[in-house]
Formats: sequence, structure tokens, C-alpha cells
Amino acid sequence: MRVAVLQDQLAKALGMVSRAVESRSNLPVLQNVLLATDDTQLRLSATNLEMSISTSIGAKVERAGAITLPARTFFELVNALSPERVDLTLDAATQTVNVRCGATNSNIRGIAATEFPVLPQIGEIDTALPANLLKDMIRHTEFATAAEDSRPILTGIYVHFDGDHLTFAAADGYRLAVRTAKVETPFDQSREVVIPVKAMRELARIIPDDETLVSLSLPTERSLALFAIGGTVISTQLLEGRFPDFGAIIPKSYSTSMVVSSIDLLRACRRAEIFARDNNYSARLMIKPPASAGERGEIVVIGRSTERGDNEGIVDASIEGEAMEVAFNIKYLIDVLSAMDTSNDPSIVIESKGASHPGVLRPANRDDFIYVVMPMSLSR
Repeated sequence: MRVAVLQDQLAKALGMVSRAVESRSNLPVLQNVLLATDDTQLRLSATNLEMSISTSIGAKVERAGAITLPARTFFELVNALSPERVDLTLDAATQTVNVRCGATNSNIRGIAATEFPVLPQIGEIDTALPANLLKDMIRHTEFATAAEDSRPILTGIYVHFDGDHLTFAAADGYRLAVRTAKVETPFDQSREVVIPVKAMRELARIIPDDETLVSLSLPTERSLALFAIGGTVISTQLLEGRFPDFGAIIPKSYSTSMVVSSIDLLRACRRAEIFARDNNYSARLMIKPPASAGERGEIVVIGRSTERGDNEGIVDASIEGEAMEVAFNIKYLIDVLSAMDTSNDPSIVIESKGASHPGVLRPANRDDFIYVVMPMSLSR
């Protein structure tokens, strides 16, 4: 193999695919990135056997070939090179790649490409999703997935295709985020899958701002999801199991409803979080309806630490219903308030039935995003 590429393109591609490299593996080749020529391109790929990322960059190919190189070593070297042409030459006898860039001359020992796992190839496209919509739906749900794998199904995002209706949902046992949308390209058959959140986060990270569509393939013969963005393909194993019936978790009634600025409430929550850390992140919200007609109510956000002090923030709100005091994990409120779109209208609706019932948050001007958070004990 003898190929020439630009340093900046090679560095960007390596940074992208290296996120799928298995850092600790009994198979040394999984710690490597695969380089393979393809006509006038160099394709780079990495996998941890659960997720793979593959992308192509323009190249001048003088001799075709393939090799795997240690991902970390190669990535660090390329990022340290000057921004100019990089020449890669493989010595097949020693499985060593000579890397030349300007006055720099390096040699990296690799492993034969034949040792690298065969990666899934994207086949028939089931649907094409608007890139910005897909990024938004991931952003609105990924934070609610479970961090622990005691219930593996909760470490993924539930995705339901039903005609032109698309639903994303995530839950960790303490909160639930649901995002819905209508899509222009309907899915032929109703399909429910749960995609690992790591793959979804990488997908959102990879999608460029100027991309318009992301192609999706869900092969019926394999438990896989494959996403194609330009010359990049992400494939991931689907999670096995049944996702909880989240529709039953969403409260159907409330005793108090509030309309408040998400920006103001987020600021108050961030200040309270500084002190609530010492109290298992438990913070109190005191809901005070207006004393008389024509006035506005208040939401008082309180974070306390027995050792470091406390913080009390008052946020104006339009409140209907009963006065109440509830406690939530303040981190959970910060997560959802940070994810909400506030560019057009920062107003959100918060609904609650009392201290022992879940709270519901949703944008005031749209009905495609809902968030449910379980309460904490007021005795904390």
C-alpha cells in the first residue's frame, strides 16, 4: 500500500473512528484502526464488536492495500504532524507503515488487515431522516438513559417507527424523556428497536451541521442498526429485551400547573445544585400561587448543605392550582432544562400532583417533548 492524504483530513477521520476502538480487549487488533484503499479514497474503520465507525477521505493511491495500526499511537502521531501532505507506505513483509510528512519520518508496526473483523455493510435503506431532527431527538432523550447496566435495556434509546410517526424514549427508573416527530419518508412497517446510547451519542456528534439527511438501515435478518452520513457509516448492535411501557408512567392529571421561563429556572437550579450535592442532589421546590388575581406566583428553588450552607432562588411563574412543596434530584432538572429549545420561546409547563407524585415538564409551545421525573423524599 502506498497512499498520500492531507494531514487535517486524516486527523479528523482518525478522531472520528477512534471513538469505536476497544481500549481494553483480549484481541489486540480491536485496539487498531483499519486503513484500506478504495479507488481514490482511503477508508478508515474501527470497531469494538458492538459498534463500528467507518469513514473515507480523499487520497492519491499509488498502490492498493490494507493494514491495521494501533489507533492511539497513529492518532497521536498524525495530530502532531504539520498540516501538509502525509505519505503512507506499507512494508507487507514486516507489517510496518512508514509515515512521512515534511521533515518527519516515522514507522508504525501494525497487524495484518486479514485479522480485522468483517464490518457490517449498509444495504437496503429503510428510511432517510432529516439530520437536524435526528440530532435534536437524540439530544432530547440521551441524558435520561441509565448509566448502570443492571438493566441493560435502559442503557439505550427506544426508537419506534410507525408510518410517518417517529418516537424516541429513554428512561433510567427515575426519569423518562419522550420525543416525537412526523417524518416525510414513512417507514414501510412498524418497527420497535432499542439502540445503545453510546452509538446514538456518537451519531449525533458525527453528523455535520451542513448535512441534510441520514440514511438508516435495519436489516431484518440481523439485530443491527446502520446509519450512513455522507461517506461515514455507523453500525451498532441492538439491545435485546422489552422496553418498559412508558405510556403508563406519564401522569394523566395534576393539581398544580406552572408556566415558567426555562432560562430563569435553569439558573436557579444550577445555583441550588452547588449546595444540593452534599444532600444526594436533593433540592426543594416551593410552589406559591399568586395571592390575588392578576399577580404572578413564585417557584422557590432551595439547595442545602449541612456543612457548606444553602441557596434560595425565586423564579416568577404563572401558577394555577394548589400551593405545594416537592423535592427532585436537581441534576435531573438541570439535564432536561439544558436540553430544551429556548431560542424561540423559553416558556415551559411544569405539572405536579404533589410531593409523592412524578413531576411533568414540557415546552409550553409544542407537544412533541415530555419529561417525567420521580420525586425525592422531603425529609432529606
